[in-house]
Amino acid sequence: MPEGFLRPYHSGISLLQRAIDAGLICVALWISHRLYGVDFADHNVVSAVLAVSSFFFFAEAKGLYTSWRVGSLIDEITDLFIAWGMVVVVLVLLAFMSKTSANFSRLAVTTWFITAPLGLILARALVRFILREMRRSGRNTRTLAIIGANAQAVRLIEKTRSAPWMGMLPLGIYDDAIGKSAPDDARTYLKGTVADLIKEAREGRVDYVYIVLSMQEEGRIVELVNAFADTTASVYVVPDMFVSDLLHARWVSFHGIPAIRVYETPFMGVDGSIKRIEDLVLGTLFLAIAVIPMLVIGMAVRLTSPGAAIFKQRRYGLNGEVVEVWKFRTMSVCEDGDAISQAKRGDTRITPLGKFLRKTSLDEFPQLINVLQGRMSLVGPRPHAVAHNEQYRKLIHGYMLRHKVRPGITGWAQVNGWRGETDTLGKMEKRIEYDLEYIRNWSLWLDLKILWLTLFRGFFGENAY
Repeated sequence: MPEGFLRPYHSGISLLQRAIDAGLICVALWISHRLYGVDFADHNVVSAVLAVSSFFFFAEAKGLYTSWRVGSLIDEITDLFIAWGMVVVVLVLLAFMSKTSANFSRLAVTTWFITAPLGLILARALVRFILREMRRSGRNTRTLAIIGANAQAVRLIEKTRSAPWMGMLPLGIYDDAIGKSAPDDARTYLKGTVADLIKEAREGRVDYVYIVLSMQEEGRIVELVNAFADTTASVYVVPDMFVSDLLHARWVSFHGIPAIRVYETPFMGVDGSIKRIEDLVLGTLFLAIAVIPMLVIGMAVRLTSPGAAIFKQRRYGLNGEVVEVWKFRTMSVCEDGDAISQAKRGDTRITPLGKFLRKTSLDEFPQLINVLQGRMSLVGPRPHAVAHNEQYRKLIHGYMLRHKVRPGITGWAQVNGWRGETDTLGKMEKRIEYDLEYIRNWSLWLDLKILWLTLFRGFFGENAY
């Protein structure tokens, strides 16, 4: 197979993937009925057609048929589950509204609902593997050129070279003049001037052009974008570090006027509903499991030290609103003022039982009630006391952005070891870094991963005291 053989055929590959998806959905339905000895009747054919049509609609909306070259398999699996979940909702509603649900075998249909997405995932993983192996060996490749001799351009080239499976061949850096501040590597990768690149692009030898310039050079960027309008190259503007720091920035439209959504919650629309359903379903399940241990712990707290079993403290919740977070009392005091001392190793305020509860994180169990109330989420940035928020928001850039989502019982920072006392500013900065990373990269899969890791890393740890 010659180098670049598959380059012109992305639309063909996309069409083939659609055909594979449609076939798998139909085959999964047929096998599910044969497995239980149920006849495959005409209404099952209608279900298959509706399922395939609905899946294509939702898959297109989630971008499942766009290029996978730089996309994550995890993101694709998440989007696929969302698309298939919407298909299930549509089919169930149609069956209910048409009063035909009695015509279907519940066991066969349930099996179909489960096996179809698994088949779709396996097929896509296989296609990805084949394409990546082709790209790794130099086939199905794209050429990439970068405008701008700076550290960001060097990072792009190095990341591209370290991931040959992407099939991106970096031609080099193009710039008219290299400043004294440009890194040495940028000089090494320099291939020519911008005029040279435009000439190559017009000759069809460049597939992708990444413009890596400071946003302060707006006029220059506009000139370059206009210049490449006379070519067939795909042009991308890579933001500088200022724009890269914008949390979860996305393009939105305000009555037809484009704008960048800079600081906003990721839980909007369908994603917000998915997050809340996750909290309600799993929160109810976890509370049912924990209710007896909670009663035992509550009685033990009351019997071993004077005071209430539940400790309530004001903390910032969604959008910075003050909420009341519940925990089992682990100290001899219940502090909730303008100045609160964090728990330290060997803290005399901690009761003997409280030391065990804090070490095992069992004191967090009452927060399951907060989750069902809507004050908290199972997964999210851990809430801090109001006094600590007011202290650190002045010291750490982007600190309050963690309140664009509901606080969580467990979080990405906690399962990565950043829990417990933050006796230095650096420790809190690291915790905030992980919190913001979680918000930027949220997915249902990431939440489930964090909950799973919490079983092994979240309940015990050297920083828990």
